[in-house]
This record gives sequence, structure tokens and C-alpha cells, in this order.
Amino acid sequence: MNPLVVDKVVKQYGEHTAVNGISLEVGQGEIYGLLGANGAGKTTTMRMVLGLIYPDGGSIRYNGKPYSKDQLRNMGYLPEERGLYPKVKIKDQIIYLAQLRGVDRKTADRNLKVWLEKFNVPEYYDKKVEELSKGNQQKIQFIAAVIHEPQILILDEAFSGLDPVNVELLKTTVKELRDAGKTILFSTHRMEHVEELCRNITILHRSNPVLQGNIKEIKKQFPKERVMVGIDGTLTGLDKLPGVKQVIQHENGFEVKIDNAGAAQGILAHAMSQGEVTRFEVKEPTLNEIFIRSVGEKIE
Repeated sequence: MNPLVVDKVVKQYGEHTAVNGISLEVGQGEIYGLLGANGAGKTTTMRMVLGLIYPDGGSIRYNGKPYSKDQLRNMGYLPEERGLYPKVKIKDQIIYLAQLRGVDRKTADRNLKVWLEKFNVPEYYDKKVEELSKGNQQKIQFIAAVIHEPQILILDEAFSGLDPVNVELLKTTVKELRDAGKTILFSTHRMEHVEELCRNITILHRSNPVLQGNIKEIKKQFPKERVMVGIDGTLTGLDKLPGVKQVIQHENGFEVKIDNAGAAQGILAHAMSQGEVTRFEVKEPTLNEIFIRSVGEKIE
């Protein structure tokens, strides 16, 4: 039995349907991607999982049990919006939040110091939130979500406001939590993060799930329409080959857009006839491309 099961959940506000029949299951030691443009229903789904609002139809189960106040101790939430008090010291509010989740003060204090060391900011223990940069505020908010060692984590735009170095730090941390057996529901606008972290996804569009399943299996449903080719020398005539729609020259080679996978072999033969091929790759579609094809719009 998976720790988090969402079954045909519906949420309505008057005549507006915010979420229409979403089902998903997140296993132990899994990061599950919840994707969609603004207004698609992601945040509403997360709020229902957290018990902040209740579904009008369907059910949500946590380790086979319905929502209860006891479940709160087993859940952590990192919201997209900053939710910490700017003028309160970090140690005071993080320890307080941990105590609300049933952690004793001594354990909470120890956990906080461990996390601050992990994020290379032990000096923030006695600082106020307003004294920190936005990126470091995000680190502290992440600590607030995990300080009580929850089993189920809801991460909404976890890497928002972070520079590339800290994005990598937090990604590594999320992977460690996954490997420790945590169940993670993860939402982001950055498709490359989803491809790196998630095994399964659901794409929401205008309240409806339009595509879901294993990322590798989903990619097999979409044609390969790009070939990357490099050659030691000059390469001409690619645009004249059968099946070639567009040729884009890059610093280190060519990107060739094709209308069928069979055209790739003709490109390879043509390149080999003109010189030594240094790169040849038939690219599978990116998750971003699949998203656009599925919902007909770019993610904001």
C-alpha cells in the first residue's frame, strides 16, 4: 500500500471546478511530479492533500487511513509563498513550529542545528528571517518543512529564488530524503528538475489530468523529432534530405528537426559521406516539449 493515494478527487467552488477527478499514488521513497500552468489545479490538489481544504468528491488516503489531525505530524509542507515571520528569530519560530508537530524542544533544537550545518549556514541560528537573502529564507523555510521528520512531504516550487549552487544543494537534499524512504509530492515550473528528480508525473490542464504515468513510458508515446549531429569538417545539404523540416546550426554542430524517425539514418549516411562524424544523437522529446503538446501552451 502506497503512503499517499489520491482517488478521483474533485473540488468545486460554486460553478467552477478547480480539480476534476485527479487520481495518483506516491510510493515510499518516491518523488512524484505534479505539473501544470498557473490555475491548472496544482495548488488546490496540494491543499487537499494537506487537509487545508476538503474534496467534494473522491478520497485521499495516508498509509491507508483517511485524513485526521494525527496525520499532520506525519506531513511537511513547503509552500511557494514565503510563510515565515520576518522579525522573529529563526531558532524561536522553527523550534516552535516543530513543537506544534509534536517534537520536544530539545530534539527540535538539535535538529535545527543539524540542518543549519547541512546548509552551511550555522550562523543563522540566532538571526531574524528579514536579515537573510531570499534564497537563504527559502533554505530556512525548507528546514521548517522537515524539522519534525515527516514521512510525507509536499514541496511547491522548492527551488524558487535560489542561485544555481543552492539549487544543486537542495536537489541533493531532496534526493537524500527520497533515498531515506520519504514520500514526496513535488510541483515546479522547471521541467528539467522534474526530469531529474521524478519517476512518475501528472500533468493538469484547466483542472483536468491530461497526461500521467511513468516519465520514460510517456516519452515513448511521443515521436523523436530532433537529431543532433557533429562532424569534423564542413557539413552541407542537410536541408535537402527527405524528412528534414529545419536545420539549426550551433557552435558545436547541427540540430536537425525531422518529421519521422526514419529520416535519421539518411542524415547519418549523409554526414558520414562528408567527413568523420563526431556526434550523432536522435533526441527524445523533452518533458517541456511534451507539456506544450499536451496542453497547447507554454508553462508560465
